[in-house]
Amino acid sequence: MTQSVDRVVLPPAFPDHTQLPDSDGTFVKKFQEHPQSLILTDSIGQILQERHPDGQYAIGQDCGIYWRETEPPEKGAEAPDWFYVPNVPPNLDGQIRRSYVLWREHIAPLIALEFASGNGDEERDSLRDSFASRTPLSRTDEGVITKPGKFWVYEQVMRIPYYGIYQVNNGRLEVYRLIDGYYQLLELNQRGHFPIAPLGVELGLWQGIYQNQSMLWLRWWDEEGNLLLIGDERAELERLRGEQQRERAESAEQARQAEFQVRRDAIPRLLGMGLSAEQVAEALSLSVEEVTENAGE
Repeated sequence: MTQSVDRVVLPPAFPDHTQLPDSDGTFVKKFQEHPQSLILTDSIGQILQERHPDGQYAIGQDCGIYWRETEPPEKGAEAPDWFYVPNVPPNLDGQIRRSYVLWREHIAPLIALEFASGNGDEERDSLRDSFASRTPLSRTDEGVITKPGKFWVYEQVMRIPYYGIYQVNNGRLEVYRLIDGYYQLLELNQRGHFPIAPLGVELGLWQGIYQNQSMLWLRWWDEEGNLLLIGDERAELERLRGEQQRERAESAEQARQAEFQVRRDAIPRLLGMGLSAEQVAEALSLSVEEVTENAGE
């Protein structure tokens, strides 16, 4: 008797980052967004190197995170202005990442940040009271699948532990933490920062100049409240330290020379009192030769 075998037809493999669009056709809304991402990435680099000595982490800047298959594909992606993913390779198979494909890597970002160009309503969509915004994957009466908002996607699908919204226009920063499956607003600590405990850093606002723009910047501090510096700041700090060391060395040399001159000036007076060259040398911590050389001054 011949036993029939049911044939299993596998669906096509989910596309990877090389097969998915790396842009949705939009452009950066503000000149500030690109330098804001750079200052965050530059300043946190040392912290991430300490936490990942193997280099296994990825940072995305206005880069797509694919979380579901859609047509067109980019409709199934969200692009945080800045995000960090721990314990994943920075490149894939020797290629620079074009996007982050969640269904292939299964590790959510630890933190995602949005730089809101308006009042932040778009970035905090699930806080609206409408039922539709809280069930964004449901179908309308016409059978159209509603497009979910990014707050809901980060919270309910990607489950990103920390989500920050920075309203550039008014300098307002909100940070949410995923607690029991839902985002809860974090409270500021005594320094006016939001603690990001898994990274051992704090997130807050800093008034200053970066790339010739003077404004409130989103920046990192360590757990002791020390500002994490960018490359230019670290270089300037090292330059100042070098100058201080040179000044201290010059001051020490000048003091040594002054102190030596005082002892030289005392040689004739002590010899005139009847002390021998050996006695003067011992009293002034000099050699007999130095006493002899300066005896006539």
